[in-house]
Amino acid sequence: MILAITAPAQADEARSARNCTWCHGTAGQGFTVAPRLAGQQPQYIESQIRSFHDHTRDNPFSKQYMWGAVASLDPGTAQELARYFASIAPKPANDGDPALIARGRKIYQEGVPEANIVSCYACHGPDAQGVRDIPRLGGLSFSYLKGRLDQWGRGYHSTPASPMPLVAGSLGPAEIDALASYLSFVR
Repeated sequence: MILAITAPAQADEARSARNCTWCHGTAGQGFTVAPRLAGQQPQYIESQIRSFHDHTRDNPFSKQYMWGAVASLDPGTAQELARYFASIAPKPANDGDPALIARGRKIYQEGVPEANIVSCYACHGPDAQGVRDIPRLGGLSFSYLKGRLDQWGRGYHSTPASPMPLVAGSLGPAEIDALASYLSFVR
């Protein structure tokens, strides 16, 4: 992990970043169920840290791992971590099913009109890069995306008033697999 420490007061930030890398990797590229933080929108990272801290992001992994991991982070440290991970160049996971890319791209770009599902593009942008506190989806791992969409479909939350539980609850398993596959290949 590369994190410049220019003052003794920043030792806590370095320790926090090191703790993050246990699950998110030294280059922020994630491991299995932990998402890639490299290149993520810094405002999104900060909002998620707040959601973990306030216990509004309530899925099982958040409760088990992240609630405790962020319990002692102050807002300044959260902001530094967000900037740090946002500054790392993201790499696509490339772990979805290549045969599902075309279907996933269509869902991302056009939604599922017959199910009244708006396109992902509308909020997450044309290249799945995210905007402000809306997350980057491009390049996240298939298993992470599939897991989050499944959890939102079951009613778990990420932040207060997030539309994702409603949107994901309307997606079927084949649509989730296609969408997660496509996004895993997006650069």
